[in-house]
Amino acid sequence: MNKTLTRKLDTVFSQFIRLRDANKDGYFMCISCGKLVHWTEGDCGHFVNRQHMSLRYSEKNCNGQCRSCNRFDEGNNIGYMRGLMKKYGANVIDDLYVKKHHTAKFTDFEAKAMIEHYQREVKRLKEEKCTLLSKTV
Repeated sequence: MNKTLTRKLDTVFSQFIRLRDANKDGYFMCISCGKLVHWTEGDCGHFVNRQHMSLRYSEKNCNGQCRSCNRFDEGNNIGYMRGLMKKYGANVIDDLYVKKHHTAKFTDFEAKAMIEHYQREVKRLKEEKCTLLSKTV
């Protein structure tokens, strides 16, 4: 997958994750620390680093995270781990660590299909959750 498609997919996937985790008012709780964050002001945090392509676009590996935890606290992994287990169950950590070692390469065709899918999802979620908000992007 070329760099332009990677950037485009990263952007739309990040929007999807943050909107997915947001409540009807557009706010989500940081998976790591519980801080309430508006979806436009948070990050899409990866439990397993996004350099592992097999999990880069995994919806379980990626969750809404405050910028402080994601950028300045090295992901707050202990808090993230607790949040993941609460959200998905105790086995999720082992599952992610196993998948971390899988190899994944996306073709341009696959990337374009994923971009289209997540663009539709972002549009749907914005309509569902953010129709009354002035803080939409």
